[in-house]
Amino acid sequence: MLLGEQEQFLSYNGEVLVFQLSNSKHVEGAADKTMNLCVRRMAFNRDTKLFVQKSSGVFSMRASHFKIEIICCSCATDSRTGIILPCILMKKKKWNNVVKYFLLLLHSSNQFEQSFHFKLDYELKEDIRLFAGPSVLWRHANKLFYISSDTCTVLSAPVQLSSVVWTGEIEDEGTVVLGVRTACLPESEDEDELSTSDRAIWGTEFFGYAIETQKMLTVTCFMPHAYSRVVSSVYVCKNEVLKKQLRISLVAITQKNQLIWFQDGHPKGVCELPYEKPCSVKTAVTSSNDLLFIVSFASRNICVVQRRDNLQVASKWQNVKSVLVDDFIGSGSEQLLLLLKDDSNTDVLSTFEITDLGEVNYASGINYKHDVPAAEGLQENSLLTVQALETRLQAGCTSVRELQQHLGLKRRVILESCRALIDLVEERTHILPAAKEEGLVSLWDDVENPPHSLSKETSLASKVSEHFIEKLWQRVVGDSLVVGVKLTESFYLSLSDVSLSLVMDQDFSSISPIIECRNKIIKLNKAFSALAVSSCQIEPPPKKIKLDLHSKNDLKKEFPKRCSRVQLDGAKTVVAVTSLAPLLAFHRVCCVVLLHTKKQNCWNDRLQESKKITVLCGKILLTLEDISNGKYSVKMIRDNSYCTGSMEDILSVLAVSVRFSFQIVSSDCTLTPVNSWLLGEMECTPFKECRDNIFCHKAGNVYGTVCNWTLKNPFEGVLTLFCRNLTVLFQCLHSLTRVLPSSCDVKLLRSGSKGVLTEQLALALEKEMLTLRSSFFSKESKAENSLTWGNEPGKKISDAPVASLLDSEEGVQQFRKKLQNKREECVLSMNQTMNGALYREIALKIAEAQLSSDMIVWRLS
Repeated sequence: MLLGEQEQFLSYNGEVLVFQLSNSKHVEGAADKTMNLCVRRMAFNRDTKLFVQKSSGVFSMRASHFKIEIICCSCATDSRTGIILPCILMKKKKWNNVVKYFLLLLHSSNQFEQSFHFKLDYELKEDIRLFAGPSVLWRHANKLFYISSDTCTVLSAPVQLSSVVWTGEIEDEGTVVLGVRTACLPESEDEDELSTSDRAIWGTEFFGYAIETQKMLTVTCFMPHAYSRVVSSVYVCKNEVLKKQLRISLVAITQKNQLIWFQDGHPKGVCELPYEKPCSVKTAVTSSNDLLFIVSFASRNICVVQRRDNLQVASKWQNVKSVLVDDFIGSGSEQLLLLLKDDSNTDVLSTFEITDLGEVNYASGINYKHDVPAAEGLQENSLLTVQALETRLQAGCTSVRELQQHLGLKRRVILESCRALIDLVEERTHILPAAKEEGLVSLWDDVENPPHSLSKETSLASKVSEHFIEKLWQRVVGDSLVVGVKLTESFYLSLSDVSLSLVMDQDFSSISPIIECRNKIIKLNKAFSALAVSSCQIEPPPKKIKLDLHSKNDLKKEFPKRCSRVQLDGAKTVVAVTSLAPLLAFHRVCCVVLLHTKKQNCWNDRLQESKKITVLCGKILLTLEDISNGKYSVKMIRDNSYCTGSMEDILSVLAVSVRFSFQIVSSDCTLTPVNSWLLGEMECTPFKECRDNIFCHKAGNVYGTVCNWTLKNPFEGVLTLFCRNLTVLFQCLHSLTRVLPSSCDVKLLRSGSKGVLTEQLALALEKEMLTLRSSFFSKESKAENSLTWGNEPGKKISDAPVASLLDSEEGVQQFRKKLQNKREECVLSMNQTMNGALYREIALKIAEAQLSSDMIVWRLS
């Protein structure tokens, strides 16, 4: 670029217009000096990935006694035709300080047209804007001036202002100027009190002025007046009139290096900008429908702020000569064109970057030739893609059909299981359908008398006495129904597999009568603590495929999951929790409560052989009227310094809650603030029935949270929270962190303490070893009984020396027969077999023992 040459860039209909002002070659003998305003239309070539010149034009001006400059350029609507055209504001300054300005329009034929001109005795320096008409607006001596092609006369607005932050079109108002002026407090009492106080405090206010109607506008829908001291530039993204009320969305940049999003006069988001002194902001809508805000800075830096869930800086660049927004690649959406400063290259548009921060990304200096495949390659790739998609579609249809068949089979199995359970409750003999009728194939040999048949379980259930069931109760907590069965101490059964089932006592043909519920086992003794609650644990991922062939787990969701083991010392309560809303649809529901467990018997002083039993605990009646009257509601009453809820109420609250344990360790101070926080801010009081646990009475979401605080030493403790959901947990932790010292370390613990889990793991491994050994001995003894040996009864082989047997032919035959018998014995011992029922029994015992130990290891990890 030659000395004294000026250059401006403008985007127009996907093209880049480059305006250059330069001196023409001086002809000897010519008295006048000529200045040329040249324009070059540059378009992006998608094949070469470069900008190429499409056309050019020249506008010549006499400059013998003038200094000519380009003030600014923009696109504005020509009021004569309604077409948007590029506009260039030029300045001619004479030696007598008279300044002449003229506005040029560029047509599609690259011909320049002078729209109007005007003279001033000062230079335009502040807040110069071009807008529809075309028109020119500027600020001078805290006054607003403007001129248009219709009037060709400089007009002044009746307003004193300090800056112009935006000029544009507003629906039903025409061209509007948004600016900042000194606050003018109203004398009337009709003005908004908040706006009045803002103006009184900050000393400045926003104002709106309509050019066509020459009237002042209310600007409360733009921004609060409190921002008038810091906002430097505004871009109105959207404006519309709804129900005779102006709705505006805009983004503003401030002198505090912030970008703020306003909606109808209220700030909705803010973003810190990476550079200082932001000058202007514009927008772009990309192909992914993302709204980008492009902020320019005085240091020739650019940053892009993206608006999705919140405002955040998406990208930034330095040493940018100009940034333009348009559809440069012809994709139907907008992209950013960054013209980078490069002193080593004087060519126009030599160093650039086109991007939409997504799929579009072109940069100069990169060879894209090898990235564009030939037409044949594209067609071949398309054909292969279609074939692959057809194959995937066929495979998907096959998978859908198989899944539908599997779901139908699953439904039949569940319904048949429901019928079997109903027959079991009503003490009727259930007849299983034949496998051929169900279209099933038996995986094992059919055994006439399996060791654990349904008929034996039914007879065993009927023989078990019911004196160990102490109480059956129910409660309604929120949208959950809690049913509890209290077991007496004399009920000596293993609680590793105890659960409850709820079955509706009605005849249903189309829906399952079994109610989906989850189980918890809670120990009730005087030394009741939070660790006594044993929630049903989800199995670790590697063990989810292990199925119990004879237990309730076959029905998956409809039957409870396996619960963790709890030591049996004192009365215990088994609790089932289910959703209340589906039951309310029946208005009146009667449910049968079934208890499932295993009874252990000692066998050969080595193995505890368990037998599964199902016990009818009773029935519960649930009506909508009783629920409305609060008959089964939980009542937690604060009486002096205690919470006087019943034990059933306490168990119900614990059952519907989720347990979280946190280890709190402080290195330099004691943990006394935790106790103060529980009794003070959380308003907790201990239960009268079990004083180690406290109930939160604080109003709000945290009400009903049960807490347990155990100090190991003054610097370490375990806080256990029973919360309804994660939201309540986060609120409690947020409140706790405000009172804890900054040096405290809070760690989430797995279910159960490390010492207890280690002891349980040792017992589980011991049980697994005993199960393996006893299963092996059982196999040996049963296999030996089933073997048929070659020796006939009553016949014995003499133990005479081998030498004496070989002396005679009869002795040789006897020795040969003895050797043959031993060989057959060895072959039979190496090929022992067992029936399918025995194998299933042994495999089930081993799998249960391994699953128990694996779950404890998973909880310890």
